[in-house]
Amino acid sequence: MNDRSLRNVVISLGKKADGFPREDHFMITVASEIMAVLCLAESIEDLKNRIAKMVIGYNLDGNPVTVADLEIQGAVAMLLKDALKPNMVQTLENTPAFIHGGPFANIAHGCNSILATKLALATSDYAVTEAGFGADLGAEKFMDIKCRKAGLAPDAVVIVATIRALKMHGGVDKKELKAENIEALEKGFANLRRHVENVRKFGVPAIVAINRFADDTEGEIAKLEELCAELGVKISLCECFAKGGEGAEDLAHKVVELIDEEKTNFKPLYDENDSIVDKVNTIVKEIYRG
Repeated sequence: MNDRSLRNVVISLGKKADGFPREDHFMITVASEIMAVLCLAESIEDLKNRIAKMVIGYNLDGNPVTVADLEIQGAVAMLLKDALKPNMVQTLENTPAFIHGGPFANIAHGCNSILATKLALATSDYAVTEAGFGADLGAEKFMDIKCRKAGLAPDAVVIVATIRALKMHGGVDKKELKAENIEALEKGFANLRRHVENVRKFGVPAIVAINRFADDTEGEIAKLEELCAELGVKISLCECFAKGGEGAEDLAHKVVELIDEEKTNFKPLYDENDSIVDKVNTIVKEIYRG
């Protein structure tokens, strides 16, 4: 079995309306620029304009060729007219959730669609959204790109961490993570401290949610609470894996309290009119300490 056969599938093996049976393959749409612009678009017209500006190659003179040059932005947008609509699902506990888009953060902004977020905000008292790939790359792009383009100002940030991960950052081998190791936890806490510092650069209050594992000891939990207290950040012990939504009730209450007590003073990290070089330098120095 070669690599090609692992990717290819035979489709349309149903009724006549399903089309002609053929061999096809999966495209990694989340690693596509089209996925990125779809998640930033706020209307079909906006989507069409963003698609038109995409560079698809260069001519023999070395000048960029855009989708607009090919005059196919309307056709591409038409293919995406239904994909542009946010998709609502429900969790096992019947909580509504929008799952709509999600371009890879290593090639784009790594967030779900602006349309889904705004729809969630319009239909609920509190909207929770994800900015993955860590509180450096993920949060930075969420703040600097998505929030700026959408005109949104987040009220609070939840930084998720585990004691296991912090011990690994402190030098513990993966096979030894079950054993209590306060020293490694303290050493690895430097990673969590950096993420908290990064979030605070955007003027948004933060809380740390500890995703508890069965092997976490009371001593390790107490030490982590102590370290977070010294940093001046609230902490919540979450047991969602074992208890479902009930395991995150404490976090929910503390997030609401944080929003009520500390007002956001959100501001992007760099000015939108800065040069690309200046923007990159700012991110490298402020977020990654380069």
